[in-house]
Amino acid sequence: MTYDVIVIGGGPAGLSGAVALGRALRSVLVIDSGAPRNAKADGIHNFLTRDGMTPAEFHAAGRAEVKKYGGELVDGEVVAVRRAGSTFHVRLADGSAHEARRLLVTAGLVDVLPDIPGLAERWGETVLHCPYCHGYEVRGRAIGVLGDAEKVRLWSQWSKDVVQLAVDDVAAVENGGVRLKDGSFVARDYLVVTTRMEARGGFLEEIGLRPVEHPMGIGSYIPAVDPSGRTEVPGVWVAGNIADPMAQVITSAGAGLTAGAMINFDLINAQDEARDSSR
Repeated sequence: MTYDVIVIGGGPAGLSGAVALGRALRSVLVIDSGAPRNAKADGIHNFLTRDGMTPAEFHAAGRAEVKKYGGELVDGEVVAVRRAGSTFHVRLADGSAHEARRLLVTAGLVDVLPDIPGLAERWGETVLHCPYCHGYEVRGRAIGVLGDAEKVRLWSQWSKDVVQLAVDDVAAVENGGVRLKDGSFVARDYLVVTTRMEARGGFLEEIGLRPVEHPMGIGSYIPAVDPSGRTEVPGVWVAGNIADPMAQVITSAGAGLTAGAMINFDLINAQDEARDSSR
């Protein structure tokens, strides 16, 4: 079948957009790669009424809501998108394909960590990046900040025991702290790192959308041309971290809702135009 909308990405932005579209009586397919950015986090924070819910619980609840309003879900990784007339053809890694009149891309991003032994294994547990996501939970603890003096000032809001460590001086991250290249050990409960955030958008190249460098120098993203998430390619919207790398869960969910509502309005306009041209 040809869906009204295919949503590429099953995180907060994609699921929220799919719910909005389902409630608008649209046929919707969500394609979810099952690789959420926050998978290792102990809980979601700064999301009113959802504080402390684990990412897995949030994901399951969101998928259930999509199904409640008639949406369909497929687990898989999108590898290519092409346009054929008025529809988009979306191909998955397993060789299957689906088509839709509109696309909402909410595939998120990948955090690229500094190449330091022991760092990636502790990501999301004792290696952190966002004080608004984790600061309250680690308040008063011994914190090390890799490389960023401004983040030392910021994290000092939550702890008086914050020290800066030069990335080039670190040999490895170990249990309970950091081993420096001179052999000394700096005991820390938590380590803060700045990642490079890279948009998951390579599969959009065939339709003319490519990740570009973010103006803040924090990584790459796919920019929208207006607040609804509409892109420069007609029929394609973006929402969540792929369009706003700094967005938290609640922000991404709101952006998905906005995009879903505007896609529905765009489909209404297209139907009206088709009806007028046939008279």
